[in-house]
Order: sequence, then structure tokens, then C-alpha cells
Amino acid sequence: MQKRPFATFVLAALLALVLLPRSAPAWEMEGMEVDVELVLAVDVSLSVTPRELDIQRRGYAEAITSPEVMSAVRAGLLGRVAVTYVEWAGHGAQRRLIDWTLIEGEGDAAAFADSLLAAPGASLRRTSISNALSFSARLFEDNGFVGLRQVIDVSGDGPNNSGRPVVQARDEALAAGIVINGLPLMTSEGYGGRWDLPDLDLYYADCVVGGPGAFVIPVRSWDEFAGAVRRKLVLEIAGLTPPRPARIWRASNPAPGGYDCMIGEKIWDRAIWNGGGTP
Repeated sequence: MQKRPFATFVLAALLALVLLPRSAPAWEMEGMEVDVELVLAVDVSLSVTPRELDIQRRGYAEAITSPEVMSAVRAGLLGRVAVTYVEWAGHGAQRRLIDWTLIEGEGDAAAFADSLLAAPGASLRRTSISNALSFSARLFEDNGFVGLRQVIDVSGDGPNNSGRPVVQARDEALAAGIVINGLPLMTSEGYGGRWDLPDLDLYYADCVVGGPGAFVIPVRSWDEFAGAVRRKLVLEIAGLTPPRPARIWRASNPAPGGYDCMIGEKIWDRAIWNGGGTP
């Protein structure tokens, strides 16, 4: 039998190495790195009127396309962020309106805003901040991105009154390294006025937000909403804390004896016993 020249074996080995499927780089297997993975979790419970729903959607669309937010994106270490938009209400009533979206330029932001404004909207029942936080926290798992920071940005016009206690869900998210910021809507409009807390910002500060640099930006008038969202997104993308009084932002869990974090459940129970309640 004729022997093959040694050079033939070498050539065959080199060819095999070239043709073998190569492993993807580590960053491709783990996900694209971004400066922040941001969940925008927005209250659409029945206490939020159709006008307020429209104001919220337009406020987020205007903010995410603003020059201030885009400057914050470009100024990041990587110059890109990943954002998803969630609407939530009571226990089991959460929906992801816009999937995780990479934003690194004006075109990405404009497409996100257009999808948000075009999506159908509807109010849902009750108010479960706890389920909104748990649902949002799960969205970071295997989402295709690796953020230097993971942030849940939750807005709402009342305290938790459905699902498990909000503190439990908050603490689980914080244990996973997620930062929670809050946008309490301290407006009185429509049916939801009966459930208002006059100091909802303090409730959010003591019971909802947490993590390094966590903060609360209250909205006391709908005229303030778009500006508040824009400011909040800039701070979250840049990883900054606003120079606000300590009473409305927390860098860590508050000391025991602060706000009654079960106040929403108590208000609901009293309403039920008195023959009231909300659908």
C-alpha cells in the first residue's frame, strides 16, 4: 500500500481545523453588554383613567427620544442600554408591552417610542406592586443582555393592595442585585382618588425602592409627568442619584419603624368590610 507524504497529513489536519465549527466569543454566548438593563413598569390599574394612560405612554415616548436621554446613553461606558416596557395592575395582571430593545442611537429610541404609542391599551384590576416587581425581576433572566446595572423603574398611583406584601418582593429583587427606583403618581383623578395616600412618595421610599443610589421622584401634577420621566431616565442611565432630600430617596433599606408597608391592604380590607372596594 502506498504511503501518503507527511505534508498531506499536515494539510488535512489544518483543513479540518479551519472547517470545524468555532465556539462563539464569550460575550456572544452570555449576551451583549450594555450600561444598564432597564425595566419600565407602569401602573394601568382601574384607578388610572384613560387620559392618564395616554399621558403615561406619551410621557415615556417623549422622554426616551429626548436629547437629554440620548446624551446620557452616549455618555455611558458602552454607549448602549437595553429597555423593556411593562404594564401592570393586580395579582397576575402584568403584560410586557415592548420586549427587550437595544437603544444606542436616535433611530432605536424612535422605534421604541413608535411601538409604545401604537400598542393597544386597557385598564386592569387592583394594584399589586409586589407582583409587578417579581414579574419585572424575572425579565432579566436570559434576556440576551448583560448589564453593568439592572434597574426596575416602577410607577404607580397607590399602595400595594393585591398579591403578597410588597416588602417581600422588593427584598428578593434587591438580593438579586437589582436596583428599584420609584415614580409615585400623586395626582387625584377619577375613581382612584378614594385610594390616594397623601404621602405616597414616603410609602415608595420606605416600602418599594431600594438598592445602591435608589430614589423616588414624585409626580404631583400630570403637567410634571414627561419632565419627571425624562429626568428619571437620565439618572438611571447615567447611574446617578438625584440631590433630593433624604425623605424621598434611599440608598439602602430604611430602618424598622418607618412607613406602614401594609397600608394599602388595610385600606382595601376596610373598603370590603364597608361594602366598597374597586373592581
